[in-house]
Amino acid sequence: MTDSGFVGWFAELGLADRPQVGGKGGSLGELERAGIAVPPGFVVKTAAFEQFLAALEQTVPVRASVAALDADDLNAVTDLSQRLRAQIQAMPMPADIIQAVGRAYQKLNAQQQRAVAVRSSATTEDAADASFAGLQDTYLWVQSLEQTLDKVRSCWGSLYSIESMTYRRRHGFAESDVAMAVVIQTMVDARTAGVMFTRSPLTGDRSVMAVEGSWGLGSAVVGGDVTPDRWVIGKITGEISVREISDKQICHVPRTEGGIESVAVPEARRRSACMSDEELQALRVIGRKVEKHYGRPQDIEWAIDRHSGAILLLQSRPETVWSSKEAAPVDRAVADPSLHVLKIFGGNR
Repeated sequence: MTDSGFVGWFAELGLADRPQVGGKGGSLGELERAGIAVPPGFVVKTAAFEQFLAALEQTVPVRASVAALDADDLNAVTDLSQRLRAQIQAMPMPADIIQAVGRAYQKLNAQQQRAVAVRSSATTEDAADASFAGLQDTYLWVQSLEQTLDKVRSCWGSLYSIESMTYRRRHGFAESDVAMAVVIQTMVDARTAGVMFTRSPLTGDRSVMAVEGSWGLGSAVVGGDVTPDRWVIGKITGEISVREISDKQICHVPRTEGGIESVAVPEARRRSACMSDEELQALRVIGRKVEKHYGRPQDIEWAIDRHSGAILLLQSRPETVWSSKEAAPVDRAVADPSLHVLKIFGGNR
């Protein structure tokens, strides 16, 4: 198979390519083609996973074993997950896949050797009617081709995590329809990162955007390791109606040897806003553009480059909680509009 059978660059991809590049890969391609700034990268397509799995299934009945699972039998699910992930990790990667990924990796790093993120992109994730977010693995600050290839195999294996298999069994997904692509993307050395919802995650209000951010890499926010700063911004007016600046005690930063670590935030920065109002307004404009492109509210991951100050999107997926509900007024009319504002972040995500 040619390299293009195993590898696709973001500029070549879109949501229609989900069966070959998964939800995350399709979304990143869609964003780049829509003129939204994303860190450069490529996707190891599901064809590579299928070839690898076909070789493994000559001795191990992977898909049939998962299809036969009882999702409520935790012992059986745990045992199968451990066995399959160990077998996948031990299985040699075919030479033609290694060569295709290696050539793409060298092209990505042609100008300068930079660390990459290696991110799972299952064909069933980030759909409008299902959310696989967080059920498969992501590896940050991977520093060599050898490490990248190893993490690709680990991402393939994470399709058989306890959480992922249990989710599929309980939601009736056919194993034959499930495959794993892997995103390989230049890391952003983030000064600040976080998430943005293009409607309120608490009330469903579509007239506002909710932004959460903290110092360093966004993994601290997504993983719940820090209480982020929070803002609520009028989608059209840009008015910042809620501003909560937290005591951000830790942040995630790259380790010299690869990967990330949690470090203490200096006292002088802990209670300082991690974004300026100008950056919030620029993010609002990007969020409106993304929502308009997709035609529905979005859940977006973003980062601000430490060196250039550029705002880059790392992912955009459909907002699923409120979008799945019947359209209805998000709140009763109140005499004092400030009471509505106070409700917007009245609870936890």
